[in-house]
Order: sequence, then C-alpha cells, then structure tokens
Amino acid sequence: MDLTRQPPRRPSNAQVAGIVGLARMIDKARGHNAGTIGEFKYGDDSGLDVEVLEFINMDAAEFAEAVDELDDETLGVMALERAQKSQSEIDTFNEEHLTREPQDELHERLLVERIAKYAPDRTDIKTVFASIELDDWGAFRDLDLTSQPPRSPYLRSVFGVAGTARMADKARAVTCGKLGEYRFGADSSQDAAILEFLGIAEDAFRQAAYENPNDDELSEWVAERCQKSAADKSAFSVCRANVGRHPAHPLHHSYHPDIFDASGNYDQMRERLASRRAEIAPERTDVQSFFDLQDLDDELSFGLTDLRRHPPRSPFDLSVGGLACLARMIDKFRAAHCNCLGEYWCGEDSGFDRAVLDFLGLDQEAFAEAVAANETDAAIAAWLGERLANKSEQDKAEFNQRLLTASPRNDQQQSFLLNAVSRLDASRTDIESFAALVLLDDKVSFARLKAGV
Repeated sequence: MDLTRQPPRRPSNAQVAGIVGLARMIDKARGHNAGTIGEFKYGDDSGLDVEVLEFINMDAAEFAEAVDELDDETLGVMALERAQKSQSEIDTFNEEHLTREPQDELHERLLVERIAKYAPDRTDIKTVFASIELDDWGAFRDLDLTSQPPRSPYLRSVFGVAGTARMADKARAVTCGKLGEYRFGADSSQDAAILEFLGIAEDAFRQAAYENPNDDELSEWVAERCQKSAADKSAFSVCRANVGRHPAHPLHHSYHPDIFDASGNYDQMRERLASRRAEIAPERTDVQSFFDLQDLDDELSFGLTDLRRHPPRSPFDLSVGGLACLARMIDKFRAAHCNCLGEYWCGEDSGFDRAVLDFLGLDQEAFAEAVAANETDAAIAAWLGERLANKSEQDKAEFNQRLLTASPRNDQQQSFLLNAVSRLDASRTDIESFAALVLLDDKVSFARLKAGV
C-alpha cells in the first residue's frame, strides 16, 4: 500500500476482527514492507500499534511478515486466535480507545493545531482518534492534478472496478478546484460509464471520495450502495480496459454492451484511439487501448517515469554502455526522482543496483544527481565517461555474466527464490537465477494489473 498517495484506514475502523486500530496497522505494515509508508509510523514507532500488538500477542516483525502472506480476513482470524480475548475484552479495548482524549501536552497541542488547520468550525472533535482522522483527511483530501496525474485506470483498488481509483483522484481534484486538463463525471465518458455501472450519482461519489481518501474505506462506502457481484465487476473492468482494441478481440460488446455507445461502433473507437495516439506518441504502436493511452499521456504530460504503471527495463537490457542492469537502474532512479518508484528497490536497497554502482565506482547520491540533471540515456552515458570507457569489453562481459546468472548461495536464498517463483508462475521450474526471477516478476505483476479482471 502506497501511503504517500493515501492514508491508512481510520484508527476507528474495526472491519478486521472487530478490533479498532488493526485495519490501520495492516495498512501501515504493508506500506512499511513495500517502502511506501511515507510519513506514517509502524510497529514500535507507533503508540497505537504497540497497544494493538500487545492486545493480539504479536510483535511488529512477526505481524509485518504475516501481512505479506495473508489477506485482511485471514489476518483477522489469526489476530483473534493469537489474542485469545473474550468479546467483552475486545469491547472494552475498543471503547477505551474510541473515547480516549489527549493525555499529554503534545497530543493536546496536535488536536488544537489540526482543528485550527482543517476544521476551525468543529467543536465536536475531542478524542485522539478523531484528531488522527482529521489529520489524515486534511493531508490527503486535496489532490492537485495540475502538478501530478491521477492514478492508472488499470488500478482496481476501489471496489474492485478498473478506473474507479482514477475517478476518485479526479473527484478530489475537482472538489478543491485543481482538476487541470482532466475531466470528471459527466464530462468524462469513462467516468460516466463507471458511475452508471455502480448506480451512484456523480455528486454523491465526488463527496464520498473527498471524505474517504483511503481506497478500502471508499470501497466500503460504494459497497453499501452497489450490489454488484465479483463476476459483474470483472466483466465490466475487463471490457473497460479493452476499449479501443481491434473488434476481433474476443470481448465482443454483446458481452457487456454498456461500455460502448448505442451503435457499438468499434471502428469509431479504434479511429479515435489512433488519432489521439498519433498526437501524443505516434511511434508507440504498442498502445492499443484507451487505458494504455491514458497511462502514456499521464507520463509524458508530467515528464514522469512511473513504475507504478509499467516495469523498468529488463536486467538483460545492455542498451546503455553494454552493461547489464544499468538501463534498469536509470529507470528506477528516474522514477524515484519523481516519487513514482512504486514497490521497486533502488540504489543501495537493490542488490543489482549495488553491483552496478560498485563496478563503476559510484555512490548512489552522485548517480541520482546525474539522472536528475541528464534527461537521456546518452547524456548519462556521457556523464559516466571514463568510468565506462575504462572498462574493457571482457570486463563488461564477465560482469554481465556474473550478475545475470547469480543464483541462490544458501538454503534461505533458495527458499526465497522458489517461493517467489511459485507465487508468480508455478510452472516455471526452470527459473534458477535472480535476474530471471526479476524479469518474470515484472511481466507477471503488470500482466495481472492490466488483465483488468
């Protein structure tokens, strides 16, 4: 979970196991594991997490490991099993936290400051939880789409429906008057189709998105008003994700007619896509749907390398200086520079990047500055200068061979690789190197995202 783009669930949210604070801690643990926790604190660094962990008889490391493997429902079952608390004890724990008022000078000051900043007319905000929730809402309610794009239309993090998270971003932006050149609601054919499918009025969704900046909680709001099955949502999402593709695509409009106009005119949709693509990037013939085009347009419009929308280049790409993983590392540093790294690791946090930096005699700060100052691969290669030029073809070939064939050296690494491959594609028993695993992960993860279902 990317807690630089949304807050964790409210501390008062008791949807998981009926225990307040648990859903919020799950979100922070996921952000912690992915390196996308932002300014939030997890585990022993959070007073609330310490109390919740003590209540469910777990430590922060154990819980963080569990959230990587389990969904919310299973985590809730595990928490109740570990807690061994009666319903009365859970009720007492919840009531104590829901009604707790600031007990020290720091929290009293935070409450006063947050009310003054975000809700000066509110006199009912008195508890610690209400103070935290006000701060979360205030920090994420406004979204400026003149300085950054909305999220990818492929995301299904709101109610499991593609395009809805993007629409929520636009709803927040239009509410604060910072929609920029984007269109929202009835002004967007995509939004209009989604709202019709959900059976929710434009203004109601706009207000709900503004009041619920967390995707899970906005999903709960939608679920209370929309009784669509998982099959309905999958069918609708995959059709939306394929608008603009060739009519030979198996998802014929008769499968889900509400995504097209009354005539079902595929030729018109395809022509519109081709025309718009020619304006943006005529060389990108791989862009075959309006979802693809939106992702591309977002990146180009804001000058981004967004690794939440597509993977970095392959570790096997030798296009920059003939060196394995260098092109990939450039992509990751570009993404990190614009806060679009997603769940990738960069620089000293990445084994591949460390190897490249060591081979070239670089530190990551210098390389980050070079990437920020040089827009093209050629310019970065020129900046590397003698660091590359002094490496013979044999030096580079031997380095590439070592890096691209590196495989587990102990039982722990072997177990990690086997488990990772199994989660991605259990049939790929031929995957033995970390570079092959990385490439498989890139392809499978984004194929799953873009499948739409």
